[in-house]
Amino acid sequence: MEKKYTIGIDFGTLSGRAVLVDVANGHVEASAVHAYPHGVMDTALPDGTALPDSWALQHPADYLEVLDATLPQLLRSAGVTPEQIIGIGIDFTSSTVLPVNRSGTPLCFLDAYRQEPHAYVKLWKHHGAQRYAVKMEEIAKTRGEDWLGAYGGKVSSEWSLPKLWQVLEEAPQIYDATDDWIEAGDWIVWQLCGVRAQSLCGAGYKSFYRKRSGFPSEAYFAALDERLRHVVRDKLSAPVLPVCSRAGGLTEEAAARYGLLPGTAVAVSMIDAHACVPAAGIQRSGQVLAIIGTSACYLALDDRMNAIPGISGAVEDGILPGCWGYEAGQSCVGDHFAWFAEKFVPEAYAEEARSQRISIHEYLSNLAQKQAPGEHSLIALDWWNGNRSILMDSDLSGAIIGMTLHTKPEDIYRALVEATAYGARIILDNFEAHDLQVQSLFVSGGIIQKNPMIAQIYADVLNRPLHLVSAKEGGALGSAIIAAAAAGAAQGGYSTVTEAIEAMSAPSETVVLPCQAHVPVYERLFQIYTALHDHFGKHQKELMHTLKSLRTMREHL
Repeated sequence: MEKKYTIGIDFGTLSGRAVLVDVANGHVEASAVHAYPHGVMDTALPDGTALPDSWALQHPADYLEVLDATLPQLLRSAGVTPEQIIGIGIDFTSSTVLPVNRSGTPLCFLDAYRQEPHAYVKLWKHHGAQRYAVKMEEIAKTRGEDWLGAYGGKVSSEWSLPKLWQVLEEAPQIYDATDDWIEAGDWIVWQLCGVRAQSLCGAGYKSFYRKRSGFPSEAYFAALDERLRHVVRDKLSAPVLPVCSRAGGLTEEAAARYGLLPGTAVAVSMIDAHACVPAAGIQRSGQVLAIIGTSACYLALDDRMNAIPGISGAVEDGILPGCWGYEAGQSCVGDHFAWFAEKFVPEAYAEEARSQRISIHEYLSNLAQKQAPGEHSLIALDWWNGNRSILMDSDLSGAIIGMTLHTKPEDIYRALVEATAYGARIILDNFEAHDLQVQSLFVSGGIIQKNPMIAQIYADVLNRPLHLVSAKEGGALGSAIIAAAAAGAAQGGYSTVTEAIEAMSAPSETVVLPCQAHVPVYERLFQIYTALHDHFGKHQKELMHTLKSLRTMREHL
């Protein structure tokens, strides 16, 4: 029997990665990566138009380039025929959203709007909508909106609707020209199969959609701004499709462009982190997946709804059919380490790393791992990109406490790593404090998989074994698994996503155990971190808010 394959495409923050996967066993036969030419636009548009502080935009043309570059390459590398490809799955960073017209054309593609920042993609880490998120939360609490409990009682500026309200307020002409306010993953699916739809995953976690009752009421949106009364009808009217299902078949045009067959199944899109759950083989309560990358996401399954403060969402059927999916996260992890390595490492360190033919991260890690816990006498707050969980406040900022004239670069690097581990513990402790058990912790993402020091620090701080997921491309593999379920058994795939997961997921092959000699020291350090977390994040949060507002005011002078 001829082998069958699916393709999974993972659209990240800086690049898109595609994999070709054997449907029978989940083996990755080929992979391809394409970096976004425009990258993250956080200071200016391509034409030089300046962007305000806390903005993060992207160009949707970059996403199409990923398809053009990677799909034909996969077939060439693996030597497979288009007839052997039975499905395509898409996952995307989220909430990454863009305004399009009725034909699906992004407004930034049109000459009239090329110089308008609001016409571009708003990346997940765009925090320019913070004040709109605050207002949405305040009004939801005042009105007693029952859906708010499913989002930890908070509204994040990273989500879709605060960003849309920002467009209405700051660029009403763009709002009026927008026929669909669409998650980038759903837009890619539209380009591939011609089906205009919303994924339950994206709509549920980023736009307050609930399977049983839909979006919030018109009355709520009118309470925000009368112009938003009909926002669902006018901007979010595409049908919501269930996860792990077939959105449609590849169009003739897309098939010809990418060298595939018309009608090839295209799955409903997923959020990138959520697509890692099937890749890790997770299907039951008590198993929690941590995806440690540019940012971090913590995902758990349960058979019931539980209102947990500070989470990013609890969505019925949001990750896998038949269960509630819980999400929490950190806004800055890999970005955190890259910031320090790129901005503050002395040239002597960089030169030594080059001479050893290793990356600056490896060099810093080699120095830092020689230290005992607490040796550098530093504590950092990991809020360089604000706080996602559990404070959900993008106006918070980072801090390093305890520096002296003896502090070295490797001290700071290790402190930043430890800070992200402390932030992870805050999230997991919050889960368990509200009856969502963490029996097994699975970890995915290159940062943990490639750096033993970081993995050990996390195990020691959390005082838990880390089950490292063997898949190097967790999101892409998960999308390929979902594509096999979307294709169906008749086409050589699977009747259910459960069957696909059992056949194709990547088992955990490595377990990192906590070093018990380190645990008591990290317990004491975590208590200090918690005190600082609560002081600057709860009791005196206006201190950091004021500092950020002063910077923002100066930019507008």
